[in-house]
Amino acid sequence: MHQRRLGAGGPLVSAVGLGCMGMSQSYGPGNDEESVRTLNRALDLGVTFFDTAAVYGAGANERLIGPVVRRRRSEVFLATKCGILAGSSGTPYPGAGVSSALDGSPAEITRSCDASLQRLGIDVIDLFYLHRVDPKTPIEESVGAMARLVEAGKVRYLGLSEAGPGTLRRAHEVHPISALQSEYSLWFREPEDSVLVTCRSLGIAFVPFSPLGRGFLSGHVKKGATLAEGDLRRDLPRFQGDALDHNLRLVASLEAMAERKGCTASQLALAWLLSRGEDIVPIPGTKRQTYLEINAAATAVALSADDLALLNDTFPPDAAAGERYMPAMMAWVDRA
Repeated sequence: MHQRRLGAGGPLVSAVGLGCMGMSQSYGPGNDEESVRTLNRALDLGVTFFDTAAVYGAGANERLIGPVVRRRRSEVFLATKCGILAGSSGTPYPGAGVSSALDGSPAEITRSCDASLQRLGIDVIDLFYLHRVDPKTPIEESVGAMARLVEAGKVRYLGLSEAGPGTLRRAHEVHPISALQSEYSLWFREPEDSVLVTCRSLGIAFVPFSPLGRGFLSGHVKKGATLAEGDLRRDLPRFQGDALDHNLRLVASLEAMAERKGCTASQLALAWLLSRGEDIVPIPGTKRQTYLEINAAATAVALSADDLALLNDTFPPDAAAGERYMPAMMAWVDRA
């Protein structure tokens, strides 16, 4: 597995990471035994960059991956997040009162860090993100509290998620930010003209979550109705109605390109992201070994200039139909 650096002079991590959220929530029923096998298989393949959060499964995800991390601590670069309070359903999007579910206050950040360390059973978090920017708390206060956790030896590096360019600059003035995690893929290219430019000016790595469009770019989602009850994607605009039909035609084009290339649609989509720069470190999520192995092998897919041109023509910035979130979730995206 190739490695890439998180931030200027930062740590080396696997070029493709592993998003762990789906093992505990959002994408249908989980299987803890298969998830543990997937985690171990990831490390065997050299996928060392694990991504979780305090809110995933209301803490269940950290408890699930903790034993694997502890047994193989020297092999894992672990990222977790704070700042979203779980609702009664244990999901990060409780629905009622979006702003009330965000808490980036220093007290909550400190409490959340200690709780994550306890659930994971480790002494230090490698990368600690503010999961969403809390409009009630100045970013300087949130990052100041995170910086004190670095000083205390509880955290090594800091990151933000879904933060806008101005917010990112203000945060970076308080303490170096090593990584920004936001959605970025062939069907969501907005970061290219906004926050990615800021990241590069500041020497901050960009960590795309949902690099496969929440699994859509894999070609495995054909109808929203086939998704399990409770699957978050059933409520997302891009997976519904005319938008779904339009987006399926896009994926059919991707699958045809992948077939000609001798790889999977997932691998082609990830290879495109990896080609965008050495500062791009995608974290495709999965709870199955099979998909993990497919995703990890994307680093071996070489794209020619013609391949890249065709992908860029097929997936211009406005290619996908439908918003990526419901309105309540969009309200959590900081654009400042």
